[in-house]
Amino acid sequence: MSEVTLNGGCLCGAVQFQVRGEPQRFYHCHCRRCRKASGTGHASNLIIGDAALSFTQGENLLKRYKVPDAQRFARQFCSECGAAVARFVPELNGVVIPAGALDDAAPIQPQARIFWDSRADWSCDGDDLPRYAEYPV
Repeated sequence: MSEVTLNGGCLCGAVQFQVRGEPQRFYHCHCRRCRKASGTGHASNLIIGDAALSFTQGENLLKRYKVPDAQRFARQFCSECGAAVARFVPELNGVVIPAGALDDAAPIQPQARIFWDSRADWSCDGDDLPRYAEYPV
């Protein structure tokens, strides 16, 4: 797929971002951390590789929380409304976008459900997406 430009923001509109790069993956993650961070059965994240992330509004309102013992897991959010927004992940050399934060249509469809084995038993289960116990190889 070729490079795309995606726009998004937080719930209150105070933080706005733009991401440019190559869409690589789109996963529904069912791990405990994603469930806690989202307050739902899974987090839906779009990963953009070789990406540039810029905040066009509200960068001074950003807060970031990284789970101390996590290799990659972190959360970036608006300090006004608490909504998650895009964040750069050095280990991926890319940007993770909470799909619900997008103002534009996602350029790819979800590809898999990851950390399926740690899924809450009440979480959704109504599609044919591949399921992985952890990250796909």
